[in-house]
Amino acid sequence: MPISDDMVVQFFYTVKDENGQALESNVGDEPVAYLHGHKNMMPGVEKALAGRETGESFSVTLPPEETYGKRVEGSEQRVPVKHLMGAKKWKPGMMAVIQTEQGQRQVTILKVGKFMATIDTNHPMAGKTLTFELQVGDVRDATAEEKAHGHAHGIGGHHH
Repeated sequence: MPISDDMVVQFFYTVKDENGQALESNVGDEPVAYLHGHKNMMPGVEKALAGRETGESFSVTLPPEETYGKRVEGSEQRVPVKHLMGAKKWKPGMMAVIQTEQGQRQVTILKVGKFMATIDTNHPMAGKTLTFELQVGDVRDATAEEKAHGHAHGIGGHHH
């Protein structure tokens, strides 16, 4: 059954940079699940998955505009070190997670002092052309509740 709007799609991915270096993967872990056609997935990935079937594996190379967006210059911020999540000791170049009004966000540490840190709020993969190796797992019609909520429930999806 080809992937189309109002279907819950589970998939596995490996993201690689321009040099073929793997940056992130969920292969061998739980699949990601999303509700197709509800802007819950990066536009380029959602477009690449449309019309695919369970078990299909393929690769797609996408520009930054269709994934994590372009890098925004001047997006440095100073934040209290106690707001950084993910490690006990911080060094420049490390990834941290901070809580924002829009939810959790991944940031990069630029400088760190005793109480304050300077962070880059761009996503670490922003501005990069990325290759996604995708494998379609389970595909099913969304339930009425999932359509009403606008997201997938269950494994790899949203838990209430």
